[in-house]
Amino acid sequence: MLKQFADYIVYSLFGLQAGTHLADALDFFIYDTIKIFILLTTIIFVVAVIRSRFSPEQTRRVLAHKRLYIGNVLAALLGIVTPFCSCSAVPLFIGFVEAGVPLGVTFSFLISSPMVNEVALILLWGLFGWKIALIYIATGVLVAIVAGIVIGHLKLERFVQEYVYSMQVGAGSTYTMQWRERVTYARGYTGDLLKKIWPYVLVGIGIGGFIHGYAPEGFLLKYAGPGNLFAVPIAVLIGVPLYSNAAGVIPIVQALMEKGMAMGTVLAFMMAVTALSLPEAIILKNVLKMRLLVIFFGIVAVAIIGVGYLFNAIL
Repeated sequence: MLKQFADYIVYSLFGLQAGTHLADALDFFIYDTIKIFILLTTIIFVVAVIRSRFSPEQTRRVLAHKRLYIGNVLAALLGIVTPFCSCSAVPLFIGFVEAGVPLGVTFSFLISSPMVNEVALILLWGLFGWKIALIYIATGVLVAIVAGIVIGHLKLERFVQEYVYSMQVGAGSTYTMQWRERVTYARGYTGDLLKKIWPYVLVGIGIGGFIHGYAPEGFLLKYAGPGNLFAVPIAVLIGVPLYSNAAGVIPIVQALMEKGMAMGTVLAFMMAVTALSLPEAIILKNVLKMRLLVIFFGIVAVAIIGVGYLFNAIL
């Protein structure tokens, strides 16, 4: 029904000719805008109700004093259901360190939280099917676990800013919401989040629509197809300067896949955009010394590139 509505606007209301670049791009934009915002509104509300039981303080308590590998796995999984935005990185990092959470476990959570979340899962499932959605979630969690374990083994605590260890973060409220309060919270949270992300979503859909309508298939296949050995690292390098969340980058991913870009390259690009953004680096610079920040970005980038090559080889 949504596709018919988009077709009606483009071909009947606007009178554009089917098969032209502008018509294809506009049809993609209208259809994906409606579909994505319906998915976003529904799933953010539902997950907000569930997430009203979680707080940063509770998350820190769950992760504190966990054994290394168990802590990394648990932190990466918790990142899925507690997707705090990059603006929460500094207080969360301080709180994790103060609560005794090992550094590697902390990084597993900080990688998983923006990269692997309910928005990515639902949008990928709705746009590409459950197999691709689960592939992305599984590989994202794996990257978070492996990167956290490596950072933990390197013993890099001395490269955390000194003031972090002297900070004292409160335990937070233990008040439990009633059902009506949860619904009210979820409604407000959904509205607030949509207000924050809608520009990124529209920009992402617009870029995706442009790629869908105008980008020649041969160009993308030549420079980002399976035959290009350097397609994956190039995709990661392109993704790092771009600042977006999963909702904003998935429409671009959809258009790139439709044009023939290899699955592993697309996954690497999406992970780089969501997990290695420059704004996050600027924020984390407040709590990490430059050497640790570079090591963190380098390890995650290498892991993402490895995932890209792996899936290009097997898919």
